[in-house]
Amino acid sequence: MTSLLAGLANPINALLAALGLLTGGYVLSWSRTENGPTALEILVGTITNFFDTLGIGSFATTTALFRFFKLVPDRVIPGTLNVGHTLPTVAQAFIYTSVIPVDVVTLIAMIAAAVLGAWLGAGIVARWPKRKVQIGMGAALLAAATFFTMRNLGLFPAGSDAIGVSGIRLVIAVAGNFMLGALMSLGIGLYAPCMILVSLLGMSERTAFPIMMGSCAFLMPVGSLKFIREKAYSLRAAVGLAIGGIPGVLVAAYIVKSMDLKTVRWLVIVVVVYTALTMLYSAYSERGAVATEESPRT
Repeated sequence: MTSLLAGLANPINALLAALGLLTGGYVLSWSRTENGPTALEILVGTITNFFDTLGIGSFATTTALFRFFKLVPDRVIPGTLNVGHTLPTVAQAFIYTSVIPVDVVTLIAMIAAAVLGAWLGAGIVARWPKRKVQIGMGAALLAAATFFTMRNLGLFPAGSDAIGVSGIRLVIAVAGNFMLGALMSLGIGLYAPCMILVSLLGMSERTAFPIMMGSCAFLMPVGSLKFIREKAYSLRAAVGLAIGGIPGVLVAAYIVKSMDLKTVRWLVIVVVVYTALTMLYSAYSERGAVATEESPRT
């Protein structure tokens, strides 16, 4: 008992313990499905979370695969992304928060801001109609493609060896992560923009890993419960992401560890832009159909 209390006195260990409790509550709140996920849905979870662990992100790639294979209706894609990727992201947070040093105040403040943003954002997006979701996700995917392109072209700020910030830079970090947490509800992955934010603030790019993974691990259970209560997600596909995702995380973190991702990012950029354009075209077609139905008959 003494050693347990001593371990919890460490702020990072206490943060991870809180994350474990939150994850347990999330699992208990998750409804069970009668028909399990397909092999394809599990495979999507494995592939996307493998690259997520290496810093690519999972939301844009999962959206592209969902639409290509017609696995999930557009309206519930944001909820399915948040619900299904929660447990793999928690696994990432446990791994990276324990091995990469980061200033405790900066880490906790940015996580708290992201959670609050996700809570407010999810409550809004969960009630959106299909066409509004299509427009929002189309714009989100184009934003993701922009971030990927910036990273591949070396347009990210260089950063430094700093593991935290204070003063006005801490205020900017908190405000920025609040916005990124809110945008997570729309399907804009937090990883790439958070890496940009961290670098702009003069911190080490490595420090972005525990910050962005810790932020997502805390905000996703909180935001996901909003989608679950509104039934604005695909339970079967979400379970597939969770089941396949955790092995993908472990393989990437402990076996592969690092790889040249530049070519992978260019491929992702092409796929994501295509998916964004088809999503926006679907929204445009939906508007045309609604206008036809509402026009007076002669």
